[in-house]
Amino acid sequence: MMKNILAAAAILIAAASPAAAQVKVGVITGATGPGASLGIPYKNTFAVLPKTLGGQPVQYVILDDATDPTNAVKMARKLINEERVDLVIGSSSVPAATAITDVAAELKTPQIALSPVGGAASKNPWVFSIPQPATLMMGAVTEHIKGTGAKTVGYIGFSDSWGDLVLAGVKAHAEAAGIKIVADERYARLDTSVAGQVLKLMAANPDAIVIGGSGTPAALPQVALVERGYKGRIYHNPGVINKDFLRVGGKSLEGAYAPTGPVTVAEQLPDSNPIKKVAMDFTRAYESSYGAGSRNAFSAYSFDAYLLADSAIAAASKKAKPGSPEFRQVLRDALETTRDVVGTHGVYSMSPADHAGVDQRARVLVRVENGDWKLVK
Repeated sequence: MMKNILAAAAILIAAASPAAAQVKVGVITGATGPGASLGIPYKNTFAVLPKTLGGQPVQYVILDDATDPTNAVKMARKLINEERVDLVIGSSSVPAATAITDVAAELKTPQIALSPVGGAASKNPWVFSIPQPATLMMGAVTEHIKGTGAKTVGYIGFSDSWGDLVLAGVKAHAEAAGIKIVADERYARLDTSVAGQVLKLMAANPDAIVIGGSGTPAALPQVALVERGYKGRIYHNPGVINKDFLRVGGKSLEGAYAPTGPVTVAEQLPDSNPIKKVAMDFTRAYESSYGAGSRNAFSAYSFDAYLLADSAIAAASKKAKPGSPEFRQVLRDALETTRDVVGTHGVYSMSPADHAGVDQRARVLVRVENGDWKLVK
């Protein structure tokens, strides 16, 4: 059922041929640019998916926005207006995914975001988010910080919406946990030095530091902190869970903490965890194509998007024909009424008030030990 599909163009068409396809899905990821270490695994998953979606033949049209929100908007319009897709999945960076939400609403086409789009989802009935909300994930961080007895935290994150989301997630729990944020520093995704910001952080003398970056650029602050002798605990966020981050940061990342979905440490979960089987099945399928150890949190988000779409399209196909405005409407409605879809990151149950649909089963805390992620029990 699973097989590799080679792609050499900017647009990859996977699964069924256009003539046979009954469901058409547009996928946008940042497979190049500063977010490439995340965008590539997001994209790779679509090459190992079944040839059907919701029981219907499927055609995926996959585009690369180069981690650029302006490109993402243009591509979303192209997919909907020209390719006539029934569903948009993407993008892999928060700024790009958030930019697409306006297009989805304007053109009345459901979007499954591959990045946590925060407030955009609550204001937009057409967008659903696969990654866990930052408030849920950073709650695990503040709980651990509180448990260590730390009282002050310094923050350094991207100078964009992802940096804002991570900090907001910390702030949502900090006061109740008795934690004071004593510094807030920012840097750009393409920066090659954060020396000034790190000096300010260390001058504030926080008990712990939280880094709000993603992908390989998130390693930069920790490397700088370790080089300057910072001895406190350092925490990251779900945006760093891949091999490239560990490779770039090297030994400087030893001891770092991060919240993530259960799939990252599926082998370490108890057999009673309902997510373990799905996560292990995905791991075997993905690694059979991309090699042992290639499994990562981001490729798994794409798989969960597939599972969510598979369930909703099966329901929508009973009410309308793919390729029509009516189908896009009933598909949106089916996504919103999804219940108990077990994925690799969580168990998804959507509602009009919740377009993320996950609970505390969707998070674990991990720690870097000997260059790999280990479950914190």
